[in-house]
Amino acid sequence: MPNLKQLPKSLKLQTKPIILIIVLSMMAGRSVNAQETNKAIENKVKHLLAQMTLEEKVGQMMQVDFSVIAMLNAQNAEDQIDPVKLEDAVLNHHVGSILNTPSTPDNKAQSVQVWRNITRTIQDAAAKTRLKIPLIYGIDAIHGATYTQNSVLFPQAINMAATFNSELSFKEGEITAREVRASGLQWNFSPVMDIGRQPLWPRLWETFGEDVHLATVMGTSYIKGHQGDDFSAADKAPTCLKHYVGYSYPLNGKDRTPAWIGERMLREYFLPTFEAGVKAGSPTVMVNSAEVDGIPGHANYHYLTTILRGELGFKGFTVSDWEDIKRLYTRDKMAASAKEAVKIAVMAGVDMSMVPFDFSFYDLLIELVKSGEVPLARINEAVSRILTVKYRTGLFEPKPLLAVEGNFATAEAIETSRQAARESIVLAKNEHNILPLKKDANILVTGPTANLLSVLNGGWTITWQGAAEDLYPKDKLTVLAAIRKKASGKVTYVGGDSFDAPIDIQKVVDEAKNHDLILLSLGEHPYTETSGNIESLNLDQAQVDLANAAIATGKPVVLLTFGGRPRIITSIAERVGGVVLGFLPGMEGGEAVADILYGDYNPNGKLPISYPRNTNGITPYDYRPMEAFDPNAYNPLYPFGHGLSYSTFETSGLKVEKDKINIGNNIKVSVNVKNTGTLTGKESVLLYINDVAASVTRPNKQLKAFKKVELNPGQSENLSFTLTPDDLSFIGIDLKRIVEPGDFKVMVGQETAGFTLTK
Repeated sequence: MPNLKQLPKSLKLQTKPIILIIVLSMMAGRSVNAQETNKAIENKVKHLLAQMTLEEKVGQMMQVDFSVIAMLNAQNAEDQIDPVKLEDAVLNHHVGSILNTPSTPDNKAQSVQVWRNITRTIQDAAAKTRLKIPLIYGIDAIHGATYTQNSVLFPQAINMAATFNSELSFKEGEITAREVRASGLQWNFSPVMDIGRQPLWPRLWETFGEDVHLATVMGTSYIKGHQGDDFSAADKAPTCLKHYVGYSYPLNGKDRTPAWIGERMLREYFLPTFEAGVKAGSPTVMVNSAEVDGIPGHANYHYLTTILRGELGFKGFTVSDWEDIKRLYTRDKMAASAKEAVKIAVMAGVDMSMVPFDFSFYDLLIELVKSGEVPLARINEAVSRILTVKYRTGLFEPKPLLAVEGNFATAEAIETSRQAARESIVLAKNEHNILPLKKDANILVTGPTANLLSVLNGGWTITWQGAAEDLYPKDKLTVLAAIRKKASGKVTYVGGDSFDAPIDIQKVVDEAKNHDLILLSLGEHPYTETSGNIESLNLDQAQVDLANAAIATGKPVVLLTFGGRPRIITSIAERVGGVVLGFLPGMEGGEAVADILYGDYNPNGKLPISYPRNTNGITPYDYRPMEAFDPNAYNPLYPFGHGLSYSTFETSGLKVEKDKINIGNNIKVSVNVKNTGTLTGKESVLLYINDVAASVTRPNKQLKAFKKVELNPGQSENLSFTLTPDDLSFIGIDLKRIVEPGDFKVMVGQETAGFTLTK
């Protein structure tokens, strides 16, 4: 394609239409090629299905844990598969998928070479079967290739959302897919498309925050980076949307417990992110492990079939979560037997069962088909979906594995992760410009999170719970190590290096006399799923006592926190000069924090959640009109979108292109943003709307667009946004998405503009 900048103006005018024709032709060509490819795969699936026995079909619907094929008490990493068990799984039970990292020892990450050997051995076994159907190997690579040693581990999703930078999410997807594929693995159980509106929930940090639009943009950007235009490419891989649907809003805040969500709210807040993930091309969906309104996710035909298939148009396959089909019988008491549980789940719309430890699903489903309780047509439907994804992933025509050199843990990928960590950290308070610190200042560092890598990463990191500190790479820096690397002044550490080791508070008090400032590093130990269930968002008393003692010394204090949830820090935050919210910034998080503390990087993260002031102060930013009459209805410690910089920014000149706009037309909005400070910095400009009056109560405001810009001191930029009719829509009384005429407000910063939507 010619470079227009190098052409004379007269020729440019002639060339632009030609280029447009070329681009449109290329797009049309890609569309035709995609249709031809899809038709070819459809024909291959039909041909293969026609040759399969019932047993071979049902086997494809079964996913087992690695332990099912594992060598008992394996003595070395190179010899972890028991060939007899593998043959039984693949040749006798026709297993369609395997998941998880080898269980010995400690369910930990494997080296790239071990993974490549494991997946090759499994596919070699599949090649010995009658029809040579490959297996698809699934792994929870939720912030990088989490179960591959020395992979690039990004900030967790809650941090990625705090960047308000969809380009970084796209790059994370690219890098994760590349490193997963270099490891020989094929299928990633990510991203989590649930939205995080219940801060007690121990998987909050796996979400992109409380807002639908933010989660949609960040999640779909990740999917597009991970899958590209063709996820059979050697450096791409299919994603899996988790956990469909309503899983993230348990009434009591505990994992795998009931959510009470009416269908209007489900459609307004919880379905749109999954719909966006489907439209972005994710070919698999993992089912909600809990229940909504009394119906377990794995038994919910309305959600799994009527809505997911009929309304959202999902064509891929659904996979159960861990042992959840069995739990319809053992836990939920919905089924009278394990056999009935299988029937309920399959007929509701579950295509693949994460069994995970035996072949019970296989035996029971075969019995159900032979007895006529589950029609063969339903089996054919599920297996066709699974085979289609396997063909689309390129498993039937395997390419040479992606070379490790140049594709794994590259310097560029590590720097991208570090930049994501920098942009994800939120400077919440900076009284009297206590930050950035001077490098020659004498700093006393204390608190249980200051000298651990595990607290920077959280769960699904090297191990499932992420807490095995001894397994973390020795070349990565904790906050303490990163500070010491930068500082020229004295840095003294008083801490226990674990949450179980008590900190000598008296020593902290005594040492404070010899230092200019105390860095108080608090937070949570790593966890995920039910292991992270808690009764209260309050910090444990030992950390509160440490904070009170540090503040009582009279020395300036900066509070630094890490963890997957917003633990209550109000009484501490109100008495310290600076507050930095780290959440889970990933493997490069220690250096990123030090960059910010010392001013080598200008912070620009913004909260993707409302940070509660009190344990029961759980109100999201998009509250309803009746709440607005209570002055304390929305009174978080820090609101959604809050985040300071070492510079200052102002928005002005908010303008809607027209005062009156016809329904169905786009709305153009513009606003100026200016860096009014003395340092170059980045600012995320957030655009909200409010439907002034509607047939269903509307939120006080909803985020509908955002842009992140970098500006030099004194520099201004005019930003333009386009709102679509969908941005003005909501779920009406009849549970259908509608747009109503009337007045709307647009809000950016402290400014508000309006327009009227007409019929």
